This record gives sequence, structure tokens and C-alpha cells, in this order.
Amino acid sequence: MKKLIIALSLAGLCALPVAGQAAKYKEVSVSNGGTITGKVSFAGKDKAPKTYKISKDNDVCGTGTREIDYVRVNNGSLMDTVVYLDKVKTGKAFDPSISSAVLDQKGCEFKPFLQVMKNETKIAAVNQDPILHNIHTYEIIGRTKKTVFNVSQPEPNTVTKTVKLKRGTAMKVECDAHDFMHGFVFVAKNPYYAMVAEDGTFSIDNVPPGKYTIKAWHGTLKDQKSKVEVAAGGTANVDFTFK
Repeated sequence: MKKLIIALSLAGLCALPVAGQAAKYKEVSVSNGGTITGKVSFAGKDKAPKTYKISKDNDVCGTGTREIDYVRVNNGSLMDTVVYLDKVKTGKAFDPSISSAVLDQKGCEFKPFLQVMKNETKIAAVNQDPILHNIHTYEIIGRTKKTVFNVSQPEPNTVTKTVKLKRGTAMKVECDAHDFMHGFVFVAKNPYYAMVAEDGTFSIDNVPPGKYTIKAWHGTLKDQKSKVEVAAGGTANVDFTFK
């Protein structure tokens, strides 16, 4: 009898969720959903783009220097920012356009510089250059980063990897062979996100009525967050200001 009780207890423990393991998002029908709109601004000092020396493979990568503007500001509006609802468990379906992603390496640049993909889906790293690239992606966790995958591509080819982030919400992309190649991928864990327009505005629709934590993510600036309550069929406004 004791052995039976122990066995049943162990079975029950195995059925429990692993600590720190988030439940998967569930797509359901949303009735009378609301909308969240807003604008992302920048009130800090507009820094000059970072300059990198193109020190190798000049016949493909070019010569001289390359500038990367990590904090792009347009009339006070901050671009290259993703606004999203945190820890949403159920709601509308994901946009099929982010069910996979393609990261091009052409002319020794990552294109696009910033894109969005769904968590636990595949990304294809495409080397279109006739030289060695070594794509190295990192999960961004606060001020630290953890390798997601690190792949050498010695010639034009495509490598496909599954991305499954547990703690972070985005990846930094670098090339270990060329220190002037950089990019970012926001990895959506639910479909309630929006990449801001060039004027800093955003809109997230079909949100189930309720209270949420809403965050604004940028690749090089500290995340911003706020609280928002969405009424059935209503529109809530949230603005963010980075410094």
C-alpha cells in the first residue's frame, strides 16, 4: 500500500507544471474585444550612429566605415520599438506572417534590421554572400544575453533553426566573422504586439476586456511598462517616453 501511495504521489508531482515554465498561449474566439492605441516618444539626447570600420572582405562588404543608428528618432518619435501585452494566456489567433522568419545576410548586412517572429517557430538564416558568415543569436535577458544558436555559414546557403525563448522577449543578432553586422528579432509569445510606425504610433486590436501590463521594448534602451484596462468594444490609450 505504501508503495502504491508513493507511486501515485510521484505521478501527481510529474503532472505539475515545471517551475518557471510558462503555459502555452491558447487561441480562442474573442467577442467584443477592445483596442489599445498610443505613441512612443524619445526625450533623451539623440546619440549619433555608431561607426564601425569595415576591416575585411571589402570586395563584398564594402570599404571605409559603416554607421548603425541604434536609436532612430523621427521628430521626437522613437522607431524600431515593439509594444506588447505581457503574459497573456488566451485570445486572438497569431498573424500567420510571423509563423516563420527569414534573416538575410547580403552585402554583409542583416536584413531586416528588426523583425518579429512567433516563439517556438523556425527562422531561416540565409547567406547570400560568397564569403564566410557566422551568425550568432543571443536571447536578451535584461542586461545579459544567452546564446540561442551559433552557426558558421562558409558559403551561400540556408540554415534553419527553431527559436524557443524562455525568459527573454527578443534576440540580438551578430556575425562573429564581421563585427559590423548587427540586428534584432522580437520573439512574440502572444499575438498582442505592434511594431511602431515611423511617427511612433501603434495599435493593438481585438484585445479581450480586462486589465493588462503593457510594455515597450527597444533593442538598446531600457524597457518601459505601464498598466492598462481595456473595456469591451472600447479603446484605451497608453503612451511611452524613453530617455
